[in-house]
Amino acid sequence: MDGMVVSRRLCVRWLPLALGGWGTTGDASTAPTEGRKLLPLPAPQVQGPMSVEQALQQRRSRREFAAEALSLQDVAQVLWAAQGVTDPSGRRTAPSAGARAPLELYLVVGQVTGLRAGVYRYDAHAHSLLDHRHGDLRVALAAAAAEQAWMRDAPALLVIAAVTARTQARYGDRAERYVQIEAGHVSQNVYLQCTARGLATVFVGAFDELQLRQTLGLPAEQTLLGLMPFGHRR
Repeated sequence: MDGMVVSRRLCVRWLPLALGGWGTTGDASTAPTEGRKLLPLPAPQVQGPMSVEQALQQRRSRREFAAEALSLQDVAQVLWAAQGVTDPSGRRTAPSAGARAPLELYLVVGQVTGLRAGVYRYDAHAHSLLDHRHGDLRVALAAAAAEQAWMRDAPALLVIAAVTARTQARYGDRAERYVQIEAGHVSQNVYLQCTARGLATVFVGAFDELQLRQTLGLPAEQTLLGLMPFGHRR
């Protein structure tokens, strides 16, 4: 799903070139931000220790995590790789049909240095987090995800949701397929970025959407597409 590769250095140098969307971004998030605290993230690093080819060769789905907190830089890199803005026109690290940007990312925090436990929404344009819900929800998320207890050990989880109407306004019946393809681009970006940083992750598609929506407090207009727990390898 990751498309073209035009540079031999991974981390984030290759991502804007290889996976950047075309045109300007679509609608901004419809989630209200008034009264919510904006938490700036560390700037993304644009050079890394691993080539694209090495990351592809080493990429694996991993479900075991070390009992070690993630750094704020780790979190910033993963979120940026997933949906970061890469130039003034609004192009992102993952391609989006018609640059409609239908995806919404949420970070569920259990153990991240500098962040209290809770749920945060990623603001791609500001490269920042917005408070969404407080408290450690990892146990509840694991229960909503077919009782996969191992998920409780992940210090953080990425939640991929979508406002399909943004893409549907332009592409009609094709929107659902395009949005799912875009989620695939994002998940591969996360896999490769985690691999480059020595982190473990896996894409989880088994969950009760209603239960998960209630746990996270997400609006009805957003469709849940997947979860990606991540942390240091055990």
